[in-house]
Amino acid sequence: MQTKKTTTKEVTKSTPAKKVAKKVVKKAPVKKATKKTVVKKQTKKQLVYAPDHQSFWVTNGEILNSLVALKDALAAMEQEVYSYHAGEAHNDFARWVADVLADDACAVELEKAETPTKAKTVVLRHLRSYHI
Repeated sequence: MQTKKTTTKEVTKSTPAKKVAKKVVKKAPVKKATKKTVVKKQTKKQLVYAPDHQSFWVTNGEILNSLVALKDALAAMEQEVYSYHAGEAHNDFARWVADVLADDACAVELEKAETPTKAKTVVLRHLRSYHI
């Protein structure tokens, strides 16, 4: 009899390579910095009208009684007339605005204005804070 030779193959199971899970790190979207605007509730001031005896008498004959009248006068004022009231040593407009119309902030800026146009710009800016 013939003996059958049996050969056994050793089957080695290969273990599948471990799958390495890639960690995908998602980047958070970049947020743009935004400025938060704080809305201040500003109450508008009542426009002050000077009584007749405290009105401003301009050398060209105009009589001013409020910031609105001053703005209108400055729009048409000649440099010569402005220089008379707003010279280097004094500024009649600024003093009148502070003392009679009680607007110190406007008066401080008027002191620095060198021309009627610049003074008018200052007055216009401050008129925004008034009820007109």
